[in-house]
Amino acid sequence: MSKNQEAVEQHRDTETLLAVLDAADRMPSAGRLRARSYELLSPAPGSTVVDVGCGAGRAVAELAERGVHAVGVDTDPRMLAAARERWPAAEFREAGAEDLPFADGSVRGYRAEKLFHNLQEPGRAVAEARRVLCPGGRIVLVGQDWDAILIDSDDAALTRTIVHARADLLGTPRAGRQYRNMLLDGGFDDVTVEVHTSVFTDPAMLSLATRLAEPACTSGAVSRDQADKWLAEQRRRAETDRFLVAIPFFVAAATA
Repeated sequence: MSKNQEAVEQHRDTETLLAVLDAADRMPSAGRLRARSYELLSPAPGSTVVDVGCGAGRAVAELAERGVHAVGVDTDPRMLAAARERWPAAEFREAGAEDLPFADGSVRGYRAEKLFHNLQEPGRAVAEARRVLCPGGRIVLVGQDWDAILIDSDDAALTRTIVHARADLLGTPRAGRQYRNMLLDGGFDDVTVEVHTSVFTDPAMLSLATRLAEPACTSGAVSRDQADKWLAEQRRRAETDRFLVAIPFFVAAATA
């Protein structure tokens, strides 16, 4: 593949991912979850809040609307380019969760949504959050537990296999249920944990099923025939208003 073709493929992949993220972000339950995370941060007007793994920057823009100095951080330059295009007035920086571009104790709030499951060593990210937060600063972590995704299907055993196989391909698939102990081990106080379940029945979210089944098939956990059969059933469900996916989201908050 030529460099030009590769660039076109990467652009197409980014556009596809953005479409999926946008569809999920527009769900009322997602809006409520973000609002709850801002409430738990309780940032003072004018204080600095960092959104780590900011993606296309929606939370950064929403936090800025609340009168705080919000900074988005992400490792993906293509996502950051999309964020800067969408929110030109906001501030975005390219960096990883384990090496943030902030001085010790210079940040009042730290937020990370749907990030920690991708990290191989989330404890390092927690330590870095503790470093940049000032005394009394707040941390809020939001994310799904990939082993606990619930999907209505005629074949429960195959569904379990697909869900668990997809989870096992991630760095820390069960990060959500581990947030509390991560924060306690990282030296944080006043740790609280909530679980909010998002239910998706819209056919537009059928791509969730594909994003579970295809990696499970590629990894060899299920055969091509099994994946195709399962996806065909999910498409039939979507066409007849019988599609349902439920995802528990953990929301953990603590004080530095």
